[in-house]
Amino acid sequence: MPKQWRFASHDQAVIGRLAEEMSCSPLLAQVLAARGVTTKNQADALYSTKMTDLHDPGLLPGISEAADRVVSAIQAKRRITIYGDYDVDGVTATSILWHCLKLAGAQVDYYIPCRLEEGYGLNLDAIQTLYDEDPSRLVITVDCGISSLEEAALAKRLGLELIITDHHTFADQLPEAATNVHPRLPGSEYPFPDLCGAGVAFKLAWAICQKLGDGTKASPRMREYLKAAVGLAAMGTVADVVPLVGENRILVRYGLSTIVEKSMTGLAMLLKVAGLDSQKELSAEDIGFGLAPRINAAGRLGQARLAVELLTTENRQRAAQLADYVDQLNKNRQTVERKMFREAKEMVEDNPDWLETGGLVLASEDWHPGVIGIVASRIAEKFERPAVMIAMNSETQVGQGSGRSFNGFDLHSGLSHCSEYLQAFGGHRAAAGLRIADDQIEEFREVFGRYVSENQSSESEEPELAVDAEISLHDLTNKAVKELDWLGPFGQMHRRPIFSSSRVELVEAPGTMGGGGRHLAVKVREGSKVIRAVAFGKGDWAEEMAEEINGPFSICFSANINRFRGYENVELQLIDWKPSSSHVTSKAV
Repeated sequence: MPKQWRFASHDQAVIGRLAEEMSCSPLLAQVLAARGVTTKNQADALYSTKMTDLHDPGLLPGISEAADRVVSAIQAKRRITIYGDYDVDGVTATSILWHCLKLAGAQVDYYIPCRLEEGYGLNLDAIQTLYDEDPSRLVITVDCGISSLEEAALAKRLGLELIITDHHTFADQLPEAATNVHPRLPGSEYPFPDLCGAGVAFKLAWAICQKLGDGTKASPRMREYLKAAVGLAAMGTVADVVPLVGENRILVRYGLSTIVEKSMTGLAMLLKVAGLDSQKELSAEDIGFGLAPRINAAGRLGQARLAVELLTTENRQRAAQLADYVDQLNKNRQTVERKMFREAKEMVEDNPDWLETGGLVLASEDWHPGVIGIVASRIAEKFERPAVMIAMNSETQVGQGSGRSFNGFDLHSGLSHCSEYLQAFGGHRAAAGLRIADDQIEEFREVFGRYVSENQSSESEEPELAVDAEISLHDLTNKAVKELDWLGPFGQMHRRPIFSSSRVELVEAPGTMGGGGRHLAVKVREGSKVIRAVAFGKGDWAEEMAEEINGPFSICFSANINRFRGYENVELQLIDWKPSSSHVTSKAV
């Protein structure tokens, strides 16, 4: 489906005044004006952040009682087990709390369920095993548990003390844990509801440090730990694709510098295998495309405990081994992903009637349950509709599914509507997981697809790109593009500025790069200005562009600085393109 480009209206007088007040390029001033900023004071209020702007952890529902229970367990020398999750958010949350408790002298370990055998979150067998091993232990969940009603009930019957910390959507009833910590609990007045699991774990660690200090301030040693832990919180925040506004923006902005300046041993080794160890500055994209996929690969392929070990070990040799291992796992994951994406795409093309509804449900016994989520995301983007991928188990006849939304559709709501066909499900608006019996898939596909069709907003039927400014490629100097980073970090609900240029030309035939030719690489020219452009996951555009473009055309893109071997050059991230004859002048935002 072609995208409609919506251009922001611009007041040249406002742009000129902003550029003068802020001593910045017209490029940055245009972006600010497009986003409703008309004065320097407004810009400073929106984009200047301080660590002191983080809310006191005591405001978070349940956290004071949780911190008291943790401190009591430390003092009683009871074992404390952190029950985590296998994705980046869960792994970093586990690591944050582990470092805190270890520094506090606690007897601490962690339990990460195997994605392939146990699935997401708490499970009854794990609760029983933890109790049998040590009935006096304290169990703290991170990034999971808020919908685990049966598991919490079992822990209560056994007398196993359970603290649940989570950020996911909960049911009408809350689990009967010793205490629940969640930014959106009923009656909560916490000012920022969109923390991820690592963000909640960071707040709990902060509260524990306060309790271990003078009640309001942590000791100097624990303050240094908290500064380093912000880097782990930033990783979880970016990887979990929560809105990069408010507290999340603060955590990521300061966490990016912390990762470079105060890297823990394992994180330093991870930076090295990702080729980011020589960079003086990191971006949210470096986390999203460099660090997070390697941590995620461990969880996707059933090795999440090793990812936690990587982020907690102080042994440099062991850290180097683990970093190399997760790097290889990521390469393996990429191979599996390419194969699954090709099969899923062919499955849709062989069943064109599936595209008559608003959502896709695909299933196969040949698919790896650890990779279905990332492939679902690519399928949703490819066919521009929510997608659910299901990896079937031929022995149990039960499938593990993972869904990704498209264009703002509330995926959790969609699964709730179809709950009678599912054995279990959980997640949030943008991403969710499920379990389903083989004989329920056809009905689930029909009902889910119909629900999406009936509940997609009319505004989302034609995908739109909000363009901050139409510019010339000559405006993209290194200095001007670097200035745009002042607006960062960029991510969900706070995107990198998007520009368009019309009547650019191809310098040479479009090419591809990456495994399987997955990504597009092209050079474009406007007058004497030549710039390289890439489009990740859009390798199929190379053939389309070669066939459809025989003269000037229009492009929609974001811009950043590509740093390689000491050189810095402006590079475009191509988002959309149109032959000039089909270029549409869109209404203003």
